[in-house]
Amino acid sequence: MSSLVRAASLTNYSKVARAAGLDPVRMLFDAGLSPGVLREPDLMIPAERVGQLLQASAAMSGNESFGLCMAESRLLSNLGAVGLLIRDQATLRDSLDMLMRYQALLNGALSLAVEECGELVIIREAIISGNAHQPTRQRVELALGVMVRLIRQLFKADWQPRRVCFEHPAPRDTSTHQRFFGRCVEFGYDFNCIICAKADLDARNPSADPAMARYAQRLLDASVTSQQATMLEDVRRTILLLLPSGRCGIEQVSGHLGVVCRTVQRRLAEEGQSFSSIMNDIRKELATRHVMESDRPLTEVATLLGFSAPSAFSRWYHAEFGCSARESRATRGTERPWTAHP
Repeated sequence: MSSLVRAASLTNYSKVARAAGLDPVRMLFDAGLSPGVLREPDLMIPAERVGQLLQASAAMSGNESFGLCMAESRLLSNLGAVGLLIRDQATLRDSLDMLMRYQALLNGALSLAVEECGELVIIREAIISGNAHQPTRQRVELALGVMVRLIRQLFKADWQPRRVCFEHPAPRDTSTHQRFFGRCVEFGYDFNCIICAKADLDARNPSADPAMARYAQRLLDASVTSQQATMLEDVRRTILLLLPSGRCGIEQVSGHLGVVCRTVQRRLAEEGQSFSSIMNDIRKELATRHVMESDRPLTEVATLLGFSAPSAFSRWYHAEFGCSARESRATRGTERPWTAHP
């Protein structure tokens, strides 16, 4: 089943598409989306089709920063009730906590985590893609761009992150990134993230309205009750976030979700899945992305996929794909559509 995202994720799509010389109606139809979704922000639509739309738009227009351009004028109101809730929290930290809590109501294909490292905070974002061959650059840049826009509205308009890091390589023209983020942008990083000062998260919000926040949370809790994410979706998101750390066994994932291992195993079994099969599927998806769509050293790819040694990655890769990762890269551009062995 495809992950879903609010149609509001396409806010500003028509404007950016027309500016790039595209027909937004035709592009939407080609991606399997009705143009009517642009008038229904609360409608949940397949995240993969949104990704297909953004990627095709970037490719046809030649604008490698298409997703980031869509983020440039994004507003809190585009998040619906979630935007109302996070606007009235006491601190930016509280706002991010609420955003993580209700993330599935906005975008079921996006994982969000906040980590503290001394006086710095790392806001990590990752895309869960059901299609291993679909590039995620546009969706990732849209997501990080929207996060920076939200922080500027919640905190202060001229706020600047310490660093903004992307997994994918730099575009030919980085002027849009520098205009949006400043000169703190890095590419080819181990994961997608925004790094900021811990003090920024703890600054008080003088316009916070606790009564309005409680009202918005009641509305959202009612929605969560009717749209509970499955254990499968929760486990996939957590594996995606923990894999690069090398500590991504069922014990660590269960602890991250706040349940015991047996509960995870039982709930996954009810959905016809196992932890090991989910882990392997995600590794295959990431392997395709990093081996076939980047020039990242294979030793780094092994680490990002959670392997303790490059030799273990090599054995796994050959067993899954019937050739070495180096051989796969050698066929890039001539035999792009390859699949894993059963």
